[in-house]
Amino acid sequence: MVPLPKRKLSKGRRDRRRAHDALTPTALVQCSNCGEMSLPHTVCPNCGHYAGREVIEKPSEDKKK
Repeated sequence: MVPLPKRKLSKGRRDRRRAHDALTPTALVQCSNCGEMSLPHTVCPNCGHYAGREVIEKPSEDKKK
């Protein structure tokens, strides 16, 4: 047989244990170049800019066509 608890845990004790289980929403900032929302302190995946300068060269839409 598997071990079982001797007493029922109260709702307060159970809920205090779960107090740290809540999920927090991810922080997003607006890109200063294109306005796309992205993670802070990372290169914008849409335009490749970071801190006001181009870090990753993205092909323009004219070159794709």
